[in-house]
Amino acid sequence: MGWSFKIGTIVGTEIRVHMTFALLLVWIWFMHYRIGGAPAAWEGVAFIVCVFACVVLHEFGHIAAARHFGIKTPDITLLPIGGVARLERNPSEPLQELVIAVAGPLVNVMIAALLVAALGGVVGLEQLAEPQNPRVSFLVRLAGVNIFLVLFNMIPAFPMDGGRVLRAILAWRWSWARATRVAATIGQGAAFAMGLAGLFYNPLLILVAIFVYLAAEAEAQGAQLQEISGDVVVSDVMVTAFATLQPSANLSEAVELLLATSQSEFPVVDRDGQFEGLLTRAGLISAMTDKGVNTPVRSVMRVDIPSVNEQTPVDESLRIMQSRNAPAAAVVDGRRRLVGMMNYETIGEMLMLRTAAEDFRFGTLRRQKRAARG
Repeated sequence: MGWSFKIGTIVGTEIRVHMTFALLLVWIWFMHYRIGGAPAAWEGVAFIVCVFACVVLHEFGHIAAARHFGIKTPDITLLPIGGVARLERNPSEPLQELVIAVAGPLVNVMIAALLVAALGGVVGLEQLAEPQNPRVSFLVRLAGVNIFLVLFNMIPAFPMDGGRVLRAILAWRWSWARATRVAATIGQGAAFAMGLAGLFYNPLLILVAIFVYLAAEAEAQGAQLQEISGDVVVSDVMVTAFATLQPSANLSEAVELLLATSQSEFPVVDRDGQFEGLLTRAGLISAMTDKGVNTPVRSVMRVDIPSVNEQTPVDESLRIMQSRNAPAAAVVDGRRRLVGMMNYETIGEMLMLRTAAEDFRFGTLRRQKRAARG
């Protein structure tokens, strides 16, 4: 995810923090400072850090369940609204989705139960309902937050865990794409309600609403891609006419190609046409600023670009690109010679064309039915 940085790796999963999380810590510090000075401010920051430790444990509940079904999790990103665990692939069955979705909130239930037990088992509901009140005991507030995380995450609206539970239930009767669209639509409706409430009560709800809306939209688009591209392979969408660079070329040659073509990425190939790496527009501009136009392409090109073959399904190629945060995938033959390139633009064009074709076919069928009734 953009605007995030890695803070560590746990059992093969990267832990990343979004930059907006730092803004949240600053806001919490000032809010508590106004109430009780520096000691209260630092206690507030420590409380938020503990809350997000609980969020990480919540996400590892999802990860443990996903790994039980053979699904890896490349990374977790901590956002102001919580954590997002990125699965390598979607669960193949509704029951798997249901188990993975419920596993996270169950971790929070266990944490809250342990905290209440550590407090002697006697905690007032009024105290649990005030996690934002610094005058309430630290552990009581932490227990209250975990209860809130369970309730919030089980709202039946995507991308919350409750939305995933809803999708799993709907997927028993409908297609995965249709179930996702319904859950995502409900999620976007919930986001609109949160944003509206934020205008009158708490501005933070507006930030939450934005993240929820965008996450729901992204999931709906991913489901649409999976549905439309089910029988499409890379050779159907790859670009075959493009300019290339050799590893020994310098950045001045790359600049000439950038100005002379409409490409934003330039594959780097050796004399035999074998794929070596990719020079992106951002990488080119950054290297020119730092190193100058005489810098060899090989020293600034990206070498982590995935390679696929022409018969790789488009949705699988897209999953590989996303897992490596790559802007494109190189299409190579058996000798690793470059035969094509696939990027997000070509996938988007495929989506638009297929959607237009489906709309045309649907419109034709409707006209035929009307004519038959007439």
